[in-house]
Amino acid sequence: MATVPPTSAAFPSPPPSRAEGVGPLLRAWREQRRVSQLELALRAGSSARHISFVETGRARPSEEMVLRLAEHLEVPVRERNALLLAAGYAPRFPETPLDDPALGALREGIERLIGGFEPYPALVVNALYDVVAANRGVLELIEGVPATLLEPPLNAMRLTLHPEGLAPRIRNLRQWRGHLLGQMERQVALRRSAPLRALYEEVAAYPVPETGGTGEEAEEAVAYVALPLRIEHRGRTLSFVSSISTFNTPMDVTVAELAVETLLPADPATAKYLQSRAA
Repeated sequence: MATVPPTSAAFPSPPPSRAEGVGPLLRAWREQRRVSQLELALRAGSSARHISFVETGRARPSEEMVLRLAEHLEVPVRERNALLLAAGYAPRFPETPLDDPALGALREGIERLIGGFEPYPALVVNALYDVVAANRGVLELIEGVPATLLEPPLNAMRLTLHPEGLAPRIRNLRQWRGHLLGQMERQVALRRSAPLRALYEEVAAYPVPETGGTGEEAEEAVAYVALPLRIEHRGRTLSFVSSISTFNTPMDVTVAELAVETLLPADPATAKYLQSRAA
């Protein structure tokens, strides 16, 4: 049964135009975070009066104040540049292509990280869930997926939820699908990204394959520590729990939007099977 695409009420309204100045942009972020002017002022070492003047355009914040307010409002790094531009300052954070020589050490570190996680699956995605790196554990799971879904840029959400992708193989599809869509909803609200919202609406509208499990099948009792991904692989059901890591205090837009996802075996049988294949 197909899922009805979400209405616009499910997400925050588009942010004000940068041409309107930094005040409306800051107010939009503050209201989205549900923080009062007084609370924001206390966090930023300012006054509610000054915050009010900034939001209404009666006062121009310093570059330091813009960054301080953005920090306390948890504004994504990309949008901090937009705030600085709206306030009349140069962007502070570069957006370096991942294949740039300047990020060579980072790329090498990522490859070592996910390679060292084998035989368990691990991948790295950007803000739109495009896969920028993956290890052999991931390649094992996606074998047999139609080539049309594997064309670059390979998108993790499309690959997982598309009815011709991994979705028919996931035993607890409705549970896992709900988890992924909820994760995307939070990211849309956090980043206010139109492309991410469009991706959400696309994958949320995919029909749920009839062969996708409900998560209610009778299975052996396993004390899962988190919601598992239970997926068919070569006639076996493998169970994983997902862990997502990001970089601490990034100073580059590209790095800020990278996330490393690792799939840990959720039961001894899955761990034993993957280790035996690696051997």
